Amino acid sequence: MTMEQTSLFAKSVPEPLAARIRPRTLGEIAGQQHLLGKGKVLRRLIEQDSISSMIFWGPPGVGKTTLAGVIAQMTKARFINFSAVISGIKEIREVMKKAEDNRLYGEQTIVFVDEIHRFNKAQQDAFLPFVEKGSIILIGATTENPSFEVNGALLSRCKVFVLKALSVEDITALLRRAIIDERGFGGQKIIIEDSLLQKLAAFANGDARRALSLLEMVVLNAEAGEDGTEVTAENVEQCTSRKMLLYDKDGEEHYNIISALHKSMRNSDPDAAVYWLARMLEGGEDPLYVARRITRFASEDIGLADPRALEIAVAAYQACHFIGMPECTVHLTQAVVYMSLAPKSNALYVAYGMARKDAEERQAEPVPLHLRNAVTKLMKDLDYGKDYQYAHDTQEKITAMECLPESLQGRSYYHPTQEGLEGRFAKRLQEIKAWKRQQKK
Repeated sequence: MTMEQTSLFAKSVPEPLAARIRPRTLGEIAGQQHLLGKGKVLRRLIEQDSISSMIFWGPPGVGKTTLAGVIAQMTKARFINFSAVISGIKEIREVMKKAEDNRLYGEQTIVFVDEIHRFNKAQQDAFLPFVEKGSIILIGATTENPSFEVNGALLSRCKVFVLKALSVEDITALLRRAIIDERGFGGQKIIIEDSLLQKLAAFANGDARRALSLLEMVVLNAEAGEDGTEVTAENVEQCTSRKMLLYDKDGEEHYNIISALHKSMRNSDPDAAVYWLARMLEGGEDPLYVARRITRFASEDIGLADPRALEIAVAAYQACHFIGMPECTVHLTQAVVYMSLAPKSNALYVAYGMARKDAEERQAEPVPLHLRNAVTKLMKDLDYGKDYQYAHDTQEKITAMECLPESLQGRSYYHPTQEGLEGRFAKRLQEIKAWKRQQKK
């Protein structure tokens, strides 16, 4: 027999507020009315105890784990909480064997896997046969897009429910409940204006867990008086000095926000573009990554409508490289605003796409002999460079010589717009083509 030794100085540590008032019923869950409102599909499945394998996808702190816990209390199935961080294939197989044994006795097992996106393919595959046989009902929770992070075979057997970030109203109501709930601060008299609760709710960025942690922090830092503990605007200000932005530079939000930046610049909206730029940089994004994307934009969406756009984008990249954060934010802002206001043309992007299609799909014809360099006597004897016309030897600095392979002669890839300076290039190109047609008559 072994005995657990404890320190003489050990004392119990109270649970965080978020854990103490974790919802026990569907009615206590904040938000998610599109799933849990009266008559909604997920609510009906839970109340009828007829759930199947599912994945909860949503940002942090919106109730994925809480909802799984409520299902555990309402369902008649055995419930196993499984961590994707500390569990391997061996642990999965052990749990699955127990679940299979329980099924033989008519007992259903729900396996809840938090952060299922952290499982690799082999670990996810270990669940598949048991989900297929009905040995378990799998409930996965993830902050990442399951289309990319969950195996297709497993995903096809699970219903995906998207949980939304909580509104300020949802979180404010949750904070009010925490003030009066006996599991929260109901045993104390907390004095706090509703406007301050709303400020905490807004600062939490849709994350209930963060909002409750903030509330706990401001209450602990407030002065206790005869009439109760009064939370002041100064207490709230001290605890909300810097907002943690919802931005995962390795996850889907990274691609969502760079897409928003790119499309805002394309739509000539400098205000939106600067906002999305700030969201990325303040969220911890590498400024050189942003500068590279702006450089791509300069040619993809502006091109010859304003050739200076590329110069400014490259200069911004160099400034970021030399100076770094936070000083380089102003250089990126200059580049983003310039790109937003510049005339737009995707003619270069389209031209390359058309040429690439021909290069990939058509027969790879040899380079015409007159375009080849004759660097040896043998090459010269084989007519390399024969009939080549040197443009600089002509008065017009241009010749009627064909430069495309024979099967592609007459193909046109670059179609300039009339936007900005590209109008000049369009006029020049028309003159060149007209001159060449005249020479061939």
